[in-house]
Amino acid sequence: MEKFLAAVRNMFNVPDLRRRILFTLGMLAVYRLGAHIGAPGINKDRLDQVWHDVAGTLLGVLDLFSGGNFRTISIFALGVTPYITASIILQLMTVVSPQLKKLQEEGEMGRQKINQWTRYLTVGLAGIQTSFVAHWLQVNGVGAPTWGFLLTTVLTLTTGTIFVMWLGEQITDRGVGNGISLLIFAGIVIGLPRGVQQVFERVRSGDTLETLGVIGLLVALVGIIAFIVFVEAARRKVPVSYAKRHVGRQVVGGQQTTMPLKINMGGVIPVIFASSVLSMPQSLFAAFPPDQNHIGWRGSSTWLAVWNFFQTFHASDPYYELIFISLIVFFTFFYVSIVFNVEEVADNLRKHGGFMPGIRPGKATAEYLNSILTRLTVVGAVYLALVAFVPQFMLSGFKVARLPFIGTALDAFVSGTPGLSWIPTGMGYQFYFGGTSLLILVGVAMDTVAQIEAQLVMRNYEGFLGGGGRLRGRRA
Repeated sequence: MEKFLAAVRNMFNVPDLRRRILFTLGMLAVYRLGAHIGAPGINKDRLDQVWHDVAGTLLGVLDLFSGGNFRTISIFALGVTPYITASIILQLMTVVSPQLKKLQEEGEMGRQKINQWTRYLTVGLAGIQTSFVAHWLQVNGVGAPTWGFLLTTVLTLTTGTIFVMWLGEQITDRGVGNGISLLIFAGIVIGLPRGVQQVFERVRSGDTLETLGVIGLLVALVGIIAFIVFVEAARRKVPVSYAKRHVGRQVVGGQQTTMPLKINMGGVIPVIFASSVLSMPQSLFAAFPPDQNHIGWRGSSTWLAVWNFFQTFHASDPYYELIFISLIVFFTFFYVSIVFNVEEVADNLRKHGGFMPGIRPGKATAEYLNSILTRLTVVGAVYLALVAFVPQFMLSGFKVARLPFIGTALDAFVSGTPGLSWIPTGMGYQFYFGGTSLLILVGVAMDTVAQIEAQLVMRNYEGFLGGGGRLRGRRA
């Protein structure tokens, strides 16, 4: 504890680091201030009723990434969701677009150009998403059914999204840590006191089963957080040797090193992308409910059947969980194949005189790296699926009655067993303890602390771990 307090004091003893930390805190305060400025023309009472009706649906994903701003329809209602979607789209497009691939390989200039295109795409996506949000508000009676309300809402929310994007970029350039990640982090943290209050209310009720459930939840949370920290810091060290070579009159190389490969190389991106993909149809059907009074596509029986299906398609539904886990596994493999090109790494090793002991340079090295990466990605995908599913299972439950063949019998057994009766409905807590939330909280905290640690060690100060080691973030 003394070392930690000394490290905190050292943080503010370094003028440049102190300025960066204070700037970051100031930008986060501005972001939270915007959460209290509502969009014009919103009926607050009707909005609260609508959120009560849609509780537990995938619209909670949008509310999570917006830091609770979507629930109140503030000027920052969409948060960084359009920016994240635009970034992921451009990253995926580098696979099929030679021009983007060439820009990605041009270094700093190419990165700036891609960032500029990301901003343009963010504005377009924000305009489309805010149009759906405005129509959803009109359909549910939250806003006036006029063109004035529609245009005002689209303009206000799109401008708010652009300002949030600018805040994130300012934090990244002039503060500490990744700005976009910190904005999501702040939005989740601000809701934790509400979840903690629910836990204490359950304990104060005096019910023994409720108290045991809270204790079990806390133990599970601590275990999951420790598991996340362990996996995020885990590395597979691949030995690499460099042959001696003459550069002018000097002999360079001849050293032994390792190539650290993360178990979870995709980070939280596969979970975020899977959640975004699943929330898209929910948002579409919420904005365009069936209309039995008019002839057209919204009055057709097909649209009504699909709309009814998506009303039950959310967390705790077996079909949703199956598709959600499958998407996480798919996007984990897809994203890792983009961020780590084994052929390119093997070629760079060969050009610099590097090789792996017992493996021939070139194609054999690429195949060897691909076999290692495949095994690591399998473990990483299973890890992400477990972390995303287990907390959500505890909170929202698992509707075993919807399982084919054995659903009815299993539901009767679970409902009749006192210790298992919570499984179909869950423990009923807020979304803040979900697996996606925990992944973001722990990952962003590790990255930020690792950057501060590096700044302190670079200036000959003891970091948070003192002389006993270095804390590594997800990108270390």
